[in-house]
Amino acid sequence: MTLILHRLAASVAILCIATFFSATIFVELFGTGESIATLKSLIVWPGLFILVPSIALTGGSGFALAKSRSGKLVLQKKKRMPFIGANGVLVLIPCAVFLDLWASVGTFDTNFYVVQGVELLAGAINLILMGLNMRDGFRMSGRFRRFA
Repeated sequence: MTLILHRLAASVAILCIATFFSATIFVELFGTGESIATLKSLIVWPGLFILVPSIALTGGSGFALAKSRSGKLVLQKKKRMPFIGANGVLVLIPCAVFLDLWASVGTFDTNFYVVQGVELLAGAINLILMGLNMRDGFRMSGRFRRFA
């Protein structure tokens, strides 16, 4: 049951971040100020209330699954998780909240776009780290073979 929860929560977390990331780029390129504000609002609610628990469940279930395992891949996954969590709590959540506040009042100035850039960079980093964890999880389960 823990394995199913882990896989489901990890999938939801990766899909959330990928959706936020791609929707942000799309709306910035092709949207209006109103559509940007709507997206930023949706990322905060309900987006963060789906993303944050899914990351927490992924981490918690991953640590529970790792208790009975050892090895290089488990250690690598354990080392990445604090960075993923800290990046989310210290960078992504505050960025999302500030961008939502600024977009809701139509403040699309230099500060908005600097924070937007930081959010996109942090999101990309989390996607990469989570992808590496997923790859290592597949390797541990025997779905991917390691190439020399």
